[in-house]
Amino acid sequence: MKITLLVVGKTNDAYLIEGVEKYAKRLIHYCKFQLIEIPELKNTKSLSEEQQKEKEAELILSKISNTDLVMLLDETGKQFSSIDFSKQMNNWQNQSVGAVVFIVGGPYGFDQKIKARANGEISLSKMTFSHQMVRLFFVEQIYRAFSILKGEPYHHA
Repeated sequence: MKITLLVVGKTNDAYLIEGVEKYAKRLIHYCKFQLIEIPELKNTKSLSEEQQKEKEAELILSKISNTDLVMLLDETGKQFSSIDFSKQMNNWQNQSVGAVVFIVGGPYGFDQKIKARANGEISLSKMTFSHQMVRLFFVEQIYRAFSILKGEPYHHA
């Protein structure tokens, strides 16, 4: 299974970049993983929040295919325990899902076009995290899910 984490914007925080790279390297043993950063929009002062979301939606849609299973990381999404998330990942593998794309949107959330294209939404917490931190937390959870499925000691339940 191929897993893509598609994020709007980039981070310059070395500790976050290092953390994401650490777990991305570990994921090589379980799946094909890639992180794709869509550049933040420039010159947005004249654009409304809705216009910004529309422009981000165009960029996001250009990076996903019709066959991808698309999951949005959104505060309104379904919350999973780590074990339940690993079960969901296993279900996708058993259903022969070829590619899962998890999307972290921009500062104003997702345009309706993206919500309509998505297969579901996941919430990491009732708390709000920065978009930069979410990528580290979520890549770690993907790694944790695979380690749970393989019965490895990383997850101590």
